[in-house]
Amino acid sequence: MENYLYREFNRAVYRETLANGLRVELMPMTGFNKTYAIMTTDFGSIDNHFIPYQGDEPVWVPDGTAHFLEHKLFEKRDYDAFDLFGELGADSNAFTSFTQTSYLFSTTSHLHENLDVLLDFVQEPYFTEQMVAKEQGIIGQEIQMYNDDPSWRLYLGMLGNLYPHDPMRVDIAGTVESISQITPATLMECYQTFYQPSNMTLLLAGKLNPAQVMAWVKTNQERRSFVPQKAPQRLFELNDATGHDVIPFRSLTMNVSRPKIMVGVRGTKVFTTGHERLKHKLAVDLLLDLLLDDTSANYLRLYDQGIIDDSFGYSYDLQRGFAFAAISTNTDRLEDFADEIMAILEKADQELNQAAERFAGIKRAELGRLISLLDSPEAVGNRYAGRLYDNANLMDEIRLLREIELADLHQAANDLLAPQAMSVYQVVPQHQ
Repeated sequence: MENYLYREFNRAVYRETLANGLRVELMPMTGFNKTYAIMTTDFGSIDNHFIPYQGDEPVWVPDGTAHFLEHKLFEKRDYDAFDLFGELGADSNAFTSFTQTSYLFSTTSHLHENLDVLLDFVQEPYFTEQMVAKEQGIIGQEIQMYNDDPSWRLYLGMLGNLYPHDPMRVDIAGTVESISQITPATLMECYQTFYQPSNMTLLLAGKLNPAQVMAWVKTNQERRSFVPQKAPQRLFELNDATGHDVIPFRSLTMNVSRPKIMVGVRGTKVFTTGHERLKHKLAVDLLLDLLLDDTSANYLRLYDQGIIDDSFGYSYDLQRGFAFAAISTNTDRLEDFADEIMAILEKADQELNQAAERFAGIKRAELGRLISLLDSPEAVGNRYAGRLYDNANLMDEIRLLREIELADLHQAANDLLAPQAMSVYQVVPQHQ
């Protein structure tokens, strides 16, 4: 077991890749009573085209399969994992993204028993026709509920603009029609392909003894057998890596009281290492803060003019194979918002030339926010992105953020802000 000491934070990280390929990361946090554990597989909603573990020919699986599989892993022949966690005093949950599925719990007691529950239910699949049919009804209702949410439709509509021919345009949960095609065989095929230990990571942060916890994990893994390691062969490929297939504008009519609008920017930069990817993500986050946070001249001007209100927000999402920025608000001045935001983005380089002092303040604020997250086992665990960032943890992220200079923001702006990659999506009231 490797031990890496972060002296400036008085923290250590213990890590080991087990014989079966499972990567284990342990982050003891002195003075904490809670432990947070999260087990992640690199399998998400966009991984619907691949060569299965026991096959040579490519297959397509229905949209929403990764999310469906997440739901069904908790339910076994004679127990539900949620119930076991509850009996042991732990809070448990799971979530699926475009590229990953994670299972987690937090607890202040019975760590060994809860850890065994996590490992056992994730690594012992059980699917039946009856279970699948029941879940199709449950998830179908969930999909319909989200279809009635204007904020979600705004977000998903923008993804449809930015990636009109790629799986990101589809809800992570799939559609009512797509999930109706999922079978136990579909779930098992995906499970065998993507839930191999070598495609998974286990991270624990908080109150723990590293040697003891690692021994518990090894004992658990040694009592079960796994198929031989074989890297998943994903066949995901962007329809147009340059972004020239981006749809510039679309609008949706819904029963809303005020219009909603989002400006999106599709990232087209290709990265060769996780370090480059993380540095770009941090630089873009700082760039958007500098241009648009609530202390910026741009924000104050747009707010004073009534173009934006307190609903205004922005984000940058970078995942395996794709990235995009999203800037949104509720407003009656839709065209003004779109024009203003695009003008701000197009002139970003010019604004950066006069922003040295403001950059220093924005960077200090972000460093302070990330350092404060070190006091949260959940934040430490959830920010760990595994292979995406070459297994960098929150402390690595803070170190890299300290190295970023204004020139890196210029580079990030040039890499991100391609004219053909910008788009606008609106949700407007039915009477408009």
